[in-house]
Amino acid sequence: MIDGNSHREIERKFLVRRLPDNMAQYAHREIEQGYLAIAPGGVQVRLRKSGAKHSLTYKRADGPSRIEREVELTREQFEVLWPASEGQRLTKIRYDVPLGDRTVEIDVYSGRHEGFVVAEVEFDDEDSARAFQPPDWLGEDVTGRARYSNVLLACG
Repeated sequence: MIDGNSHREIERKFLVRRLPDNMAQYAHREIEQGYLAIAPGGVQVRLRKSGAKHSLTYKRADGPSRIEREVELTREQFEVLWPASEGQRLTKIRYDVPLGDRTVEIDVYSGRHEGFVVAEVEFDDEDSARAFQPPDWLGEDVTGRARYSNVLLACG
């Protein structure tokens, strides 16, 4: 079933200087994701399990933003495809931290990336992304730097 989530993804990614106080108070969930395909031009096909939600997502880089299409899967469909992502997976806990009219998604990785933490903020347009002033608890802006991408973390 297509969930209608087909859009242009505009986001900025930051290292986290320090975690906000009382992280456990924020909505959070474990995410497992694995990659089925990675191709030149920033094309990715990803599987993701987050709680009871299972999805397959296609992403393609397109300048400072990405085209993203997501299809909801049943648990059974996900389980059929999941073995094909062996060796190209990661696990993280995502915290949704409100910041004014935005949400900062803080990803705390586990497994071989234990202790690695990044934050992402999504925007409606590129002007808003450029104008965003991060709070002091966010560190270096690593937007677009491959070494901090989920695909490289999962596959590298």
